[in-house]
Amino acid sequence: MLTKEEIVQYMEQQAVRPLSEEELAGAFAVDTVEGLVQLKGLLKELESDGSLVLSRKNRYGRPAQFNLLLGRISRHPKGFGFLVQDDPEVEDIFIPASELNGAMNGDRVIVRMKREATAKSRAEGEVIRILQRKVQQVVGTFESSRHFGFVIPDDKRFGSDIFIPKEQFNGARHNMKVLVEITQWPEKNRSAEGKVVQVIGKKDAPGVDILSIIMGHDLPQAFSAEALIQAENIPDVIPQEEMDRRQDLRDVLMITIDGADAKDLDDAVSVKRLENGNYLLGVHIADVGHYVTEGSALDKDALERATSVYLIDRVIPMLPQKLSNGICSLNAGEDRLAMTCMMEINAQGVVVSHEIMESVIRVNYRMTYQDVTKMLTEQDAVLCEAYAEILPMLKNMEQLQHILERKRKIRGAIEFHAPESKVILDKKGHPVRIEWREQGIADKIIEEFMLCANETVAEHYFWMEVPFLYRVHEEPKMENVVDVNAFLQAFGYSMKGTGNTIHSKAYQKVVEAVAGKPEEMMINTVMLRSMQHARYDTEALGHFGLAAQYYSHFTSPIRRYPDLAIHRVIKELIRNENRMDEKRLTMLKGKMQHYAEQSSIREKIAEEAERESVELKKIEYMKPYVGESFSAKISGVTNFGIFVQLENSVEGLVHISTLIDDFYQFQQESYSLIGEHTRKVYRLGQDIKVRLTRVSVEDRQIDFEVIK
Repeated sequence: MLTKEEIVQYMEQQAVRPLSEEELAGAFAVDTVEGLVQLKGLLKELESDGSLVLSRKNRYGRPAQFNLLLGRISRHPKGFGFLVQDDPEVEDIFIPASELNGAMNGDRVIVRMKREATAKSRAEGEVIRILQRKVQQVVGTFESSRHFGFVIPDDKRFGSDIFIPKEQFNGARHNMKVLVEITQWPEKNRSAEGKVVQVIGKKDAPGVDILSIIMGHDLPQAFSAEALIQAENIPDVIPQEEMDRRQDLRDVLMITIDGADAKDLDDAVSVKRLENGNYLLGVHIADVGHYVTEGSALDKDALERATSVYLIDRVIPMLPQKLSNGICSLNAGEDRLAMTCMMEINAQGVVVSHEIMESVIRVNYRMTYQDVTKMLTEQDAVLCEAYAEILPMLKNMEQLQHILERKRKIRGAIEFHAPESKVILDKKGHPVRIEWREQGIADKIIEEFMLCANETVAEHYFWMEVPFLYRVHEEPKMENVVDVNAFLQAFGYSMKGTGNTIHSKAYQKVVEAVAGKPEEMMINTVMLRSMQHARYDTEALGHFGLAAQYYSHFTSPIRRYPDLAIHRVIKELIRNENRMDEKRLTMLKGKMQHYAEQSSIREKIAEEAERESVELKKIEYMKPYVGESFSAKISGVTNFGIFVQLENSVEGLVHISTLIDDFYQFQQESYSLIGEHTRKVYRLGQDIKVRLTRVSVEDRQIDFEVIK
């Protein structure tokens, strides 16, 4: 039977000109009615997903053969957009607002180039076909008049208000937050049209703001009935026969270290000092794959979500609580199934031997980051007495952490010093304060041990040449490195590469050189922005930031689908003595590709929602402080103004129109605004005094003015 892959391969490798449907039928010797119907269907599918393009002359070709580009639109609130192509190595193409032709943010489109990039201008294109609409529903604020209404989308990238006919109000009233389904897409001279499908609540009612973010990012709010039934039917005890066939590690002293309020404990650790002086590190991960089997209802729901989402006031889990907080949570004193990676590590941090196994474990103590840090850094007498049994192991863990960290730094791993801020909410969801949180030794222990296990597992299965998922972080694009170097030279720093490549050590040396200096934040910010976004792939393309050749996510199958997917591959190989037939290998390879793409997409959505929920509460927190003055640091410079960050981590904009003492010009090379006459400079990282002039929760915006 003819497949889409065969048609695409033929067009790429054998077609020397655009071909009609009849010519393709002849090429594949399709001469039956059933065959022609099937061919027609395959061609329509290939056209709809952008694999083939049908010309005005009714001839098919690959997009590249027609000099067309394929990708997704990233739209700016000001109306213009960019084509983000499927190949991450290719530069984005600028699309003017007038050339979007109804394409919205996230839509999959075909673009025709209108102007190639030059030394002075970027490449420019126009949307000629919309293949797939990303957004079908939109969250916004409803505004009504006598005969019709409008919804103003929360996401300003949508580009236009949505017209709502009176008969489609469906109970919505003025100033309510609503979910709208698009019934007619915008065109050049016409707004989008839609119908209200759900009233979320009054705009200022408690909880409506976060619920709007959840709906706006299309985050799932409920599991399927089938998945919930399957979860409920999972027994709370482990059958003896299952424990008997596994490696029994219940006599190994081990602990979990998590936040005080964590409920899904999916990783435990153990460390033992061996007679030869080496360390035996055990990383024991909840065996979620035992319960969430491939293709089951639970698996389908988990893949659709692909990640747990940690919003500021709630978690949207990848798996039902019966699993994540129950049988898959490594609660102290309870028998649990695990996937264990035991590693013997020498004084240089080299894993000299390892074993990956299905195990049964019993955690001895549930520890918190705060308590472990107090025991190791403050020698807290009360805690040290209470946990005397594990104190020697904790000291070994601290020693091993330093060894592993030193090894990573020697090979060039990059560590930006960036403390995290946390917004504290009251019971009604209102922000009451913002706190900074520095990493303690306990955080570093867990981070280092998880990194070690992830690398060990990735390299093991890379050499086995089985379908697998890798966490990849590719080298920065050289044009970005050139821009960063131009910026660094103004401060007396530089990064050196070889040919068209750069090693992470070059970044690391600069990060270490600026540590503790006034320009640290500014330089770290610029360097971070020059790097690519980490993603999932079926190829081990390396992790630039970690300076790791092989890296996978193995340690959090409760909250990340890639971890769950590779656990199942590992289990299958263990049970089949490391063998897998060709049919299974081929099937798994296709599945892994889909898992990688879905997980990367959902991770990006989760990050956006998480960031938006935090920023929203920071904006709300600042409302009572309008008119007050603050010390700030410039965190961004653009042609329309400067972004500033307060000491409490809140960020806002000083618009260029408020700088009335001169005309200011944007200098991209130095990330600065410079006054034409006064030569006054506003530069990234500079300390300034600002006054808060406006806070708009609705517009998600905080405005400041510089205090002279």
